[in-house]
Amino acid sequence: MTQHTQGTQSPHLSAATSETLEDYTLRFAPRSYRRWTPAVVATSALGGIAYLADFSIGANIGIEHGTTNALLGIALAAVVIFVSGFPLAYYAARYNIDLDLITRGSGFGYYGSVVTNVIFATFTFIFFALEGSIMAQGLELGLGIPRWIGYAVSTIIVFPLVIFGMKALSKMQVWTTPLWLVLMVIPFVYLVASHPDSVGEFFAYTGADGSGSSVSTASVLLAAGVCLSLMAQIAEQIDYLRFMPPRTPQNARRWWTAVVLAGPGWVVFGAVKQAVGLFLAVYLISSLDPQAAATANEPVHQFLGVYQEMVPGWLAMTLAVVLVVISQIKINVTNAYSGSLAWTNSFTRVTKRYPGRIVFVVVNLVIALTLMEANMFDFLNTILGFYANCAMAWVVTVATDIVVNKGLLKISPPVAEFRRGMLHPVNPVGFVSVLLSAGLSIVVFFGGFGDAVQPYSPVVAVVLAIVCPPVLAVVTRGRYYLRNTDDGIDLPMVDEFGNPSGAVLTCHVCRQDYERPDVTACLTHDDVVCSLCLSTDKVADHVLPPAAGVGGTVGA
Repeated sequence: MTQHTQGTQSPHLSAATSETLEDYTLRFAPRSYRRWTPAVVATSALGGIAYLADFSIGANIGIEHGTTNALLGIALAAVVIFVSGFPLAYYAARYNIDLDLITRGSGFGYYGSVVTNVIFATFTFIFFALEGSIMAQGLELGLGIPRWIGYAVSTIIVFPLVIFGMKALSKMQVWTTPLWLVLMVIPFVYLVASHPDSVGEFFAYTGADGSGSSVSTASVLLAAGVCLSLMAQIAEQIDYLRFMPPRTPQNARRWWTAVVLAGPGWVVFGAVKQAVGLFLAVYLISSLDPQAAATANEPVHQFLGVYQEMVPGWLAMTLAVVLVVISQIKINVTNAYSGSLAWTNSFTRVTKRYPGRIVFVVVNLVIALTLMEANMFDFLNTILGFYANCAMAWVVTVATDIVVNKGLLKISPPVAEFRRGMLHPVNPVGFVSVLLSAGLSIVVFFGGFGDAVQPYSPVVAVVLAIVCPPVLAVVTRGRYYLRNTDDGIDLPMVDEFGNPSGAVLTCHVCRQDYERPDVTACLTHDDVVCSLCLSTDKVADHVLPPAAGVGGTVGA
């Protein structure tokens, strides 16, 4: 990866340089590094949604609730995910920061967002394990490799790619996407064209036990709840979108297209894949025999069944395995990459030590491998339904703070602040909202308020995440958003087009050059300090003291 910082590195501190080489894990992504076009960034981001878990999710909820209820659940979840994801994607692309940094300044505080980082890291290893399981199924079916070995292979194979960050990931995603699209789309088109009656069978399917013969609110909400577990995917999209180039009058249309398509727009592709997964599962069940239901939720069997009608058996098996392997690599490099960012971010803030992103690549992969070996695929609906409550609580709370507290009420500061010393340690607006929203919805999900209310846990999570932030912001009068309103540097934060300034300043601690949004004044030494050196400052020597007249807690 090309290093774009300049200056002489201090011999006693290598963290800043190492972190720069690791895709700006903990900080603002500088203009000098963001050399990709909007189209390349969008393609890289959308490459991360090549996962086959959607096919399993669609099949599982359809087999359980029937086609009609499943499709309504998929549509409902897609609307919620798109609406909540839009403001987050915009903030990431506009201010070039990831979702954790957005979360800090959107109601959580400097340390308060650690809890949401754990939620996101959990998402990455759950879905890494899910995709790894699917790849292991393909390797077992096509090559006779035992699943436990397949789990290990699917884990180890992504490690070399993740080490090199955005530079390697963008190339891999761009080059593999055309082949992935061909392998995925052609079987579906062939099936619809050669077996038109399969469409009618699909819409008439009422589930494994026939309970989905009519529309049921409970079934729709339960199906939506499983799909809503994917809400945290927006954070992975944002890990790419933060590298968007500055928006100018010349590239505004391309910029917006890329942000919408690769940001909240990912869910459109996801919803289509879920519906196709159910379509393929219904075809296998109705065309083969009842035994097919046992593996109809496994993507490798779904695609193999259609490929076998198109080409000779050996080629069908080859194509199915190749599709599974490509899909697994495309998504799991993103899962491993994003998970490493989340863990590193939390660890550095809590311990004031920067161990390097690669350490947490290994941590995430080990956790995912443990889940795979525990056969989490057999409990997919329960795991995803439970996790959805946490994901919804986090994402909707942040989106509400941006849209309502920042945009409408003007209580939350409009700036995308993330630097230590500028924020209070914990802001109850977002922190308490997430605990209430996730906590109560999880209790509902596990039947704590009765079976009749149980399907409504997604509604509880979303409603509380919408209502609590503005109520708490009004009650606290916004006192806990900013610890300082002035970072002590007399230079504008944005350029003439409203993009983060590209002006360069030198951190007096690590002697590296950083762009204006990534530094604050250091009153102790009458100089400037970068955000990572602030994060690793164990004695708060470089941290700005709280400004007079700014209420709330005191601390760094």
